[in-house]
Amino acid sequence: KSLFRWCSTKCRPTRRCFWRDDYMEALGRLHLTVSRAYRVNPEINFEVFIHKVDGLSDDHKIETQRDIHQRANDDLADASLEKLHLSFYLTSIYDHSIFEAFSKVVQKLIPQLPTLENLLNIFISVSRKVFLTYCSSPVDMQYYELCCDMIDVVIDVSCIYGLREDGSGSAYDKESMAIIKLNNTTVLYLKEVTKFLALVCILREESFERKGLIDYNFHCFRKAIHEVFEVGVSAQRPLGSQAVGSPCNKAVALNGTPRNTV
Repeated sequence: KSLFRWCSTKCRPTRRCFWRDDYMEALGRLHLTVSRAYRVNPEINFEVFIHKVDGLSDDHKIETQRDIHQRANDDLADASLEKLHLSFYLTSIYDHSIFEAFSKVVQKLIPQLPTLENLLNIFISVSRKVFLTYCSSPVDMQYYELCCDMIDVVIDVSCIYGLREDGSGSAYDKESMAIIKLNNTTVLYLKEVTKFLALVCILREESFERKGLIDYNFHCFRKAIHEVFEVGVSAQRPLGSQAVGSPCNKAVALNGTPRNTV
């Protein structure tokens, strides 16, 4: 009765009930793992992926996430672990939800994320763009999937045609770029930012006529991104690793802007 507390005691077992039966055991293992890890490192963040939700309707997905979230936090409260925070994500291999979930987790690990979002918003405003992936505004899943698919296509094609005859080189480098025109007057535009980062733009076909302006703004954007990460690397570099009086010796202001020092 407690196992199926949201189901009538007289109802016939449904797939929904059996699905809840499956994750009850997983909740027990989750609580054991999380509580042990928290006692070792109270600063740890916990990201919980709820897999295989493609068999549930949208309403049942939300209900299931709410149920798992409530049960997990109740167990933690009973163990006096109220300060521990869990984040939950619904995922499936049949859509891009798994990639979106991993993206959200990775973004939490980037200390420069607020600065990157600010740079993206500036790039959008000065280029008068329609949409840009990974900006701070809410993202339509259809656009998100388009951007993911474009990156996959560019990498796959580059692996076939972009490598040298001996197979050396990289399928993605500073020369990587692609333009895909859709049949709904929309253009996808991809440019390399760093070896781990790509900029994917979605814009109307008439806006792409100002490609020179977009490319110039992208050059400024790319330069700013590299400066942001260079500041982060400099901040992590041990003191004394750079010669005193070197022309490259710089201090970092509070806003992250490098400034020369004597």
